[in-house]
Amino acid sequence: MNHYYSFNDYVQQAFGQKLYKLSLNGGMSCPNRDGTLGSRGCIFCSAGGSGDFTPSPQLSVDEQIRAAASLVSRKARSGPYIAYFQAYTNTYAPLSYLETLFTQAILCPDIAALSIGTRPDCLSEPVLDLLQRLSCIKPVWVELGLQTIHPRTAAYIRRGYDLPVFDQAVQALQKRGLSVIVHLILGLPGESFDDMVQSAAYVGAALARQNLPAPALPIPPASGVKLQLLHVLQGTDLALDYKKGLFQALSMEDYFAVLFQCLEVLPPSLVIHRLTGDGPKSLLLAPQWSANKKLVLNAMRRAMDEADVKQGRLFQWPQ
Repeated sequence: MNHYYSFNDYVQQAFGQKLYKLSLNGGMSCPNRDGTLGSRGCIFCSAGGSGDFTPSPQLSVDEQIRAAASLVSRKARSGPYIAYFQAYTNTYAPLSYLETLFTQAILCPDIAALSIGTRPDCLSEPVLDLLQRLSCIKPVWVELGLQTIHPRTAAYIRRGYDLPVFDQAVQALQKRGLSVIVHLILGLPGESFDDMVQSAAYVGAALARQNLPAPALPIPPASGVKLQLLHVLQGTDLALDYKKGLFQALSMEDYFAVLFQCLEVLPPSLVIHRLTGDGPKSLLLAPQWSANKKLVLNAMRRAMDEADVKQGRLFQWPQ
């Protein structure tokens, strides 16, 4: 029994079979790292730029796809796959480079869809036009790292852009018929449960707007949300604050409580691409309970069943 529109439900509906993501590395940087906005990245971001599980960017796209496919071979012996450009900011390069890179990936016979992780402030009109052209070949999904709607937290994590930039990017992507997947982090220092739920509600309203014309698509849009537990990773500036005792990581019980509240304020038509996340175990400082993904997902399922989300019961926050 699913209590939300899961990513697995979506791909079965849209593609008629299960798809696995292949994490790829386009070899790009980020304006938060190259000195344009900053040099240390977002406060939670590891040196790998969220691409700790990707192949070497020195490999060609085809070589990366083969290498990444071998990592999921126990789950899927062959495609189709989703080509996911994950590390750093994957529209932060010259247009000609992006066109060559993404075209190579989307034309690979084993690739069913292209997913691109980027920042809302790195989507120029030429890049948007390129993504629209590519979407005529296969579905193109654009993943935006928002993390929070609250200015004080955005400043603390060094996000580097204001909320209206996100709004404009979502509208521009929707206008071109591109699916938008928004990343939110739950458990950021200084945020209350109410703050986190407000971020989810805001994103839900932004993605559910249908006031902009979009092309008719043969496959339904994958627009939705990735809800991510805050991981404190060694080597990040966030880890320094954690070691100073400036904040605490969420317990499993608290994470489930706020996560379930976020699910309840999101429109049921949106795809929930993620309910937690994987931090590299070699770098994970906190919370340690998140290291056992199977245990976490099983506990989450039991908690959902017990709370009877399907019948619309509101989750109760811990007192």
